[in-house]
Amino acid sequence: MNRYDTKDCIFALATAWGKGAIAVVRVSGDGCIGILDGAVLKRRSFKGLSDVETNKAVYCTLVDPSDSKPVDDVVVTLFRDGHGYTGEEALEISCHGGVQVVSSVLSLMASLGFRQALPGEFTLRAFLHGKMDLTRAEAVNEMINAQGSVGRSMALRRLNGALFRRIEEIKATVARMMSIVEVQLDYSEDEVGEDLTFPMGELDSAIEALGTIRDSYSTGRLYSQGARIVLAGPSNAGKSSLFNYFLKEDRSIVSPVKGTTRDFIEAMCTIGGIPVRLFDTAGFRDFSSGEIEDEGMRRSRNLVDSADLIIYLVDSSELIEIDESVTSDPRCIPVLNKTDIKNVDMDGFLKLSVATGYGFDSLCKAIEAKLREGLVLADDSALVIESERQKELLGRAASSLSAVKTAVSEDLPLDIVSMDIQEALEALGELTGEVTTDDILDRIFGSFCVGK
Repeated sequence: MNRYDTKDCIFALATAWGKGAIAVVRVSGDGCIGILDGAVLKRRSFKGLSDVETNKAVYCTLVDPSDSKPVDDVVVTLFRDGHGYTGEEALEISCHGGVQVVSSVLSLMASLGFRQALPGEFTLRAFLHGKMDLTRAEAVNEMINAQGSVGRSMALRRLNGALFRRIEEIKATVARMMSIVEVQLDYSEDEVGEDLTFPMGELDSAIEALGTIRDSYSTGRLYSQGARIVLAGPSNAGKSSLFNYFLKEDRSIVSPVKGTTRDFIEAMCTIGGIPVRLFDTAGFRDFSSGEIEDEGMRRSRNLVDSADLIIYLVDSSELIEIDESVTSDPRCIPVLNKTDIKNVDMDGFLKLSVATGYGFDSLCKAIEAKLREGLVLADDSALVIESERQKELLGRAASSLSAVKTAVSEDLPLDIVSMDIQEALEALGELTGEVTTDDILDRIFGSFCVGK
């Protein structure tokens, strides 16, 4: 955390860069209200920001103290006594959203002595001031980067503290186990006065709970980061038409002439709540059609190799040799297209007509089912994670508790049991940020956008 100086007053544009109705500049740091007050035009009805109550907004004019020229009419919202996002004195400036206006306001902030905020620095300060734990802080970034509505909902549950509360429950159970061991370590059996038994049932429940949360990682990553789906198959099988049908727009050129698509084209869409990067590829052919076509087929094969799922299309009205090396791949969904022209049956192939829409819903359900194979199925209230850091720490805590179970079962010395329990508590504390290091904070908050 060496690059973050928490004593500075910082500023950053909190809204997207570009032309808009308004833009918001976020400022935080002790003394920032007084500093900005020197750049606010004082009027008879407005004596300055120092007189404005906390959590209140005031309409005023920013001026450049160096030449007393106005910069923009703005609305300033003030936060004192830890009421704002960062937990320290802070304010937000809502200015007009023109690029020149925003540039002028940002330049003014720098000239007043504010430092440009680093990525994630506002959320880091919120964490350091106890406004949120580390799981909530990570959820802020996950909310921003969510690519689908399901991933957004999962991140929102974590942002609202669902993961933190569950970890605290498990940590309290593990802490009770530690107290039982410590009593037996500190006193002889005669001094304790009774035979204290280890709560094996609670231990099993804690291990199971940690494993359930950890195993949700693949589901969380799928719904937040999405999957790569490649449309493959022979030329003129309808791949480009299906690509356009998924997107509900004409992105890929469609033609009855074979070999229209010579390179791949990609776009984002959502299937069953799962964000998908969809690829339309050049058709597979067994003959050489020239250098460009050969390069297109090579790229298509590379995309197939790296795909999470392959939709292999063939023309039911012109059945040719099927590439069984693709159709036998467990990632593949074989599809017979153009069934409106010729309706045939082939074992293992779904029927589809992009021209009429027949079979499209069934294909979408098959895609969703294929992508979710082997995953923990999540309902609307399920606790799902997408952070690899959280997954590793949950696994470490579960492994430590499994070691505790083995040690107790084999009647090993209590010193060993105590060490394993302590390792589990440290992993859970690191997960929520109760125990952490500067390197961990740098890695987490360094991936945020500036202004957040």
